[in-house]
Amino acid sequence: MGTYGKEELRVYNSMTQQKELIVPVVEGKIGMYVCGITAYDFSHLGHARAAVAFDLLYRYLLHLGYEVTFVRNFTDVDDKIIRRANEKGVDPVSLSDQFCQEYLKDMGDLQCLIPTHQPRVSGHIEEIKTMIQKIIENGCAYAVNGDVFFSVDKSPNYGQLSGQKLENHRAGERVALDHRKRNPADFALWKAVKPGEPSWESPWGPGRPGWHIECSAMSACYLSHKFDIHGGGIDLIFPHHENEIAQSCAACPDTHISYWMHNGHVTNNNEKMSKSLGNFFTIRDITQRYHPLALRHFLISAHYRSPLNYSLLQLEGSSDAVYYIYQTLKDCEDALSSFKHEGIEQSKNKPVKVLPAAQECISKVCSEFYAKMSDDLNTSHILTGAFQDALKFVNSNLNTLKKKQQKQQQLTVVQSLTEIENQIKEVLEILGLLTPLTYEQVIEEFKQKALKRAELEVADIERLIEERALARKNKEFAKSDQIRAELTEKGIALMDLGNRTEWRPCIPTSTEDSNDQQKPKLST
Repeated sequence: MGTYGKEELRVYNSMTQQKELIVPVVEGKIGMYVCGITAYDFSHLGHARAAVAFDLLYRYLLHLGYEVTFVRNFTDVDDKIIRRANEKGVDPVSLSDQFCQEYLKDMGDLQCLIPTHQPRVSGHIEEIKTMIQKIIENGCAYAVNGDVFFSVDKSPNYGQLSGQKLENHRAGERVALDHRKRNPADFALWKAVKPGEPSWESPWGPGRPGWHIECSAMSACYLSHKFDIHGGGIDLIFPHHENEIAQSCAACPDTHISYWMHNGHVTNNNEKMSKSLGNFFTIRDITQRYHPLALRHFLISAHYRSPLNYSLLQLEGSSDAVYYIYQTLKDCEDALSSFKHEGIEQSKNKPVKVLPAAQECISKVCSEFYAKMSDDLNTSHILTGAFQDALKFVNSNLNTLKKKQQKQQQLTVVQSLTEIENQIKEVLEILGLLTPLTYEQVIEEFKQKALKRAELEVADIERLIEERALARKNKEFAKSDQIRAELTEKGIALMDLGNRTEWRPCIPTSTEDSNDQQKPKLST
């Protein structure tokens, strides 16, 4: 695909509230920091959406030829972690490490590339203390009884990202009431030690970092005070990112981040998923029953800034869409395998051209893909249109290959299919939908997930296929139709191919989007 459209990459900047052309601080290089998880439990779909959104950006920037330094942190020192660890009677850092590892497993399943750096708070206490000391020296923070608070009154541009105004911050509402603060909106940079909490020595006494300071310190550590992209969920705009800006600028007035990018919420029944509402579920909940590629497809099916409403029907649709792509690629691979050696020998003597329709198909896939990706990573419907036309071209010309035709004409079709297959694979690679497994292995994985959802074994389906064949032989067509309908209701489609019947996953006819069906059942 080359680097067509590289100069056109525009992203939406939350700071300016408009799309802007990416112009790196250092030509040819991109520094990107994304706020990661607070690791105290299995990660949920909101975490998955943020991870996939910025993995997509990372992949696309790499494809365009940029040298990208991608930093995504782990918060492993936090009130929630300490509370959960105390409940379980375990060490907070050990608990957090466990769920950092679980998160990385989920990310591997979702085909997310490993960032350049994945720093943890516990490993950067010295950098955090140094930054706090600098903020105090610059007159923007103050110590009270072992705590250190940032003084928002010293930040003249406070609210520039979120639009929040200081006068709206009344004590007891957005912030906890603490009479030691000079302004109710002042926030903690360092928290004095409390019983049962991990702590580190500091100039202000033993304690631990506040939440916001960690990202300022770690982003500066790996990317300096000036870098290109800072990302995270839209809920982090205030207070987290607003406070990051204030404290980073207080430590180093030359601090500048070119683009602030934020992904939208995942909602359930149009309500934000959250643990407090009890309407969330984990990545693992989904991937136990659906292929991770189906989940990734679902997560990129809407623009990353838009709310994404979780829907079982849409997840089934994503599963079906990815299965169709891989089945098409496998059929293409199988058909071309017998021609490969012959085509190579032929091409040594005479170059093989592609069909004009194939070339047009490839050009349209490229132009549509770049037009959408360069427009703020607009993945909504990115695998429709020209991409679907490419899949249809493959399926149509596989039938052409089976027909008797002249050798040169046959090789032209083979070359056309080969180049379109490569184009399809390149799009999937950039979108993170291509795995190291063979097409056949991926298809088998999809089938196993479908069987799990249908609560069936392969032997059950084979028995029902035999029963149906006998019913047809005996002209019991109502029974034959009933067997097929009952399997379709469970997400298993039967296909009659000559004198044999095969099965594949399909969208269950029973799937509805009622409230009681939004959460996938977990196997015991």
